[in-house]
Amino acid sequence: MQPTKEFTDDIYRERILRARRTPPGQKLRDGAILFDEVCERMKAGIRSQFPDADASRVTEILRERVNRLRKREEHGIYFPVETPDDQ
Repeated sequence: MQPTKEFTDDIYRERILRARRTPPGQKLRDGAILFDEVCERMKAGIRSQFPDADASRVTEILRERVNRLRKREEHGIYFPVETPDDQ
C-alpha cells in the first residue's frame, strides 16, 4: 500500500513544526550528535575497505574524505572580493 500525498504532506508538516519548536541549543547538540554518528559510519566503511588500516590511518582517510566533500560543497560559493587596495 502506497502512502497518499496527503499522508506524506502531513508527516512533512509535522516534522517542520517539530523543528520550529526545538530550541536552538538542542538543534546544535543534535547536529553534533548526527555528525559524530555519520563519522562512525564512515569509519566503519573505511575499516571495511581497508582492513589492515590502524586507527590513525582510518582517521586520516576520514579527514581526507570529509575535506573532499567540504571542498566539493563549497566549490563556487567563495570567491575573491576586490578591496580598494586591489584597484
